[in-house]
Amino acid sequence: MAGYLPERSDDRHLLGGKRQRNSVDSRSNFLLILPLSSNVSLPVMFAQKIRRADIASCVLLLVVLSPSRTFGQETEKRLNVLLICVDDLRPQINCYGVSGMATPNLDLLAAEGRRFEHQYVQVPTCGASRCSMLTGRYPHAEGAYDNDAFLALPTSNGADVSMPRLFRDQGYRTISIGKITHRPDGLRDDTHTPELAEAWDEVGMPTGRWRTAWDAFFAYADGSTRVPGKTPATERADVGDRDYPDGLIADAAVEKLEELKGRPEPFFLAVGFIKPHLPFNAPATYWALYDEQQISLASNRCPPLGVDPTISLHRSSELTPRYTGLATAGVVTDAEARRLRHGYYACVSYVDAQIGRVLRALDENGLTDETIVVVWGDHGWHLGEHGIWGKHTLHEAALRSPLIIRTPHITLPGEATNGIVESVDLFPTLTELCRLPRPEGIDGSSFASLLTNPSGTGKSAALGFWANGRAHSIRTPRHRLTRWSTAKDRDRPIQIELYDHQLDPEETVNIASDHPEVVRPLLEQLERRVPLLQRQSGG
Repeated sequence: MAGYLPERSDDRHLLGGKRQRNSVDSRSNFLLILPLSSNVSLPVMFAQKIRRADIASCVLLLVVLSPSRTFGQETEKRLNVLLICVDDLRPQINCYGVSGMATPNLDLLAAEGRRFEHQYVQVPTCGASRCSMLTGRYPHAEGAYDNDAFLALPTSNGADVSMPRLFRDQGYRTISIGKITHRPDGLRDDTHTPELAEAWDEVGMPTGRWRTAWDAFFAYADGSTRVPGKTPATERADVGDRDYPDGLIADAAVEKLEELKGRPEPFFLAVGFIKPHLPFNAPATYWALYDEQQISLASNRCPPLGVDPTISLHRSSELTPRYTGLATAGVVTDAEARRLRHGYYACVSYVDAQIGRVLRALDENGLTDETIVVVWGDHGWHLGEHGIWGKHTLHEAALRSPLIIRTPHITLPGEATNGIVESVDLFPTLTELCRLPRPEGIDGSSFASLLTNPSGTGKSAALGFWANGRAHSIRTPRHRLTRWSTAKDRDRPIQIELYDHQLDPEETVNIASDHPEVVRPLLEQLERRVPLLQRQSGG
């Protein structure tokens, strides 16, 4: 499938043509850390970059956490893993049936692999969702329901098993570039140690002209960052791809693949892109792909009938008052909604192009036939549905996200599956595909069978978690049931929601009171499977 050719000549590397080097060198600033016991000498390139006087002010690109390990001879070459995580990406992709979206690289990957139509994240917020995916576990405590979920994990010897740690223990070279955990560079803000302990050989993020990874996460093209309440929610800048951080992340991934092709051990490379997270900033090339006046608005822009929105919805605080651009705070006019949607679409196309660069590098380095590729969105995002701009709900718009997997020699490539899968299932699926030991003590289960038989049924239901243990949701092939309680008394629900996705796929009417025969068994299943509810009931 051919991709469009961008208008700017310096952007020919996006989807076609020869990959170009840019004057921005993604390796220009970084910090190197080695274990105190290491006797590994610094490469000349690293030694020249680090001066004692500059350590405090240098910009982090990559933290090397351990010297290379000796890789034993294998009787059979093991598959590599390329895990691509995309922030705030809902299934707003052409291959998911959203016509008019310019996403040729994701479309091509889906045509060569498997598209999962019903993949559900565990928690509708970045940190907790990624923590569940990487550990294969549901939230087991209140602290695991929010963006501080990684802080609750062990940080030293005896750390809980995680996806990259298991691969690392099995002899894989594990690298994290960009936002894979919650912090954009993968490092705790307080200790500057990895959020996921004992997992990575290398972890970091290129920051370019921005002072820190967190500044780069909210980047504007002039090198500035978000100032809450004073900077705009969108930016259309006449710049190249590398003038925003995702272009630098793609650069770093491309260079890392060139390096990894010559190593003897298999690799687990995780690449995390920032967009389409707010602010919706992208090069003008990608804004030009859409006619703002032709962009349609959400058809379900009101809270569902039969619910108390003060319990289950919010005031879109991700958007307002954190960003400017609304004439009236808290009110989004149709014109403003089109502008916001336009920015989101442009960001999706921009990140699609960066993913295309990484996938093309995989092919150019002869690694495609020995690498499993995963593209995963960490949760969905309301673009005006139910009057919400953001995530942080237990509705379909926030919990359903894209998942595309391509394996070498996949059967029935291009066939989608409707089987239900959860993010916690990705960990055991990848270990099965790579013939590694199944992780112990996890909640997920492998869906590898759906990669050989897309017509399989998948799971009977997926679970959603939110509000520090006050809210939980269960999604079956037909229904979604959501249970809300107070923090003091989780045994007593204060709101039950039930939606019939065969008759009401946009979740506009709560029918719980009309169908107790559906509510009762779903509630029982939810209370049986959710760890916090099990403990509350003594189960």
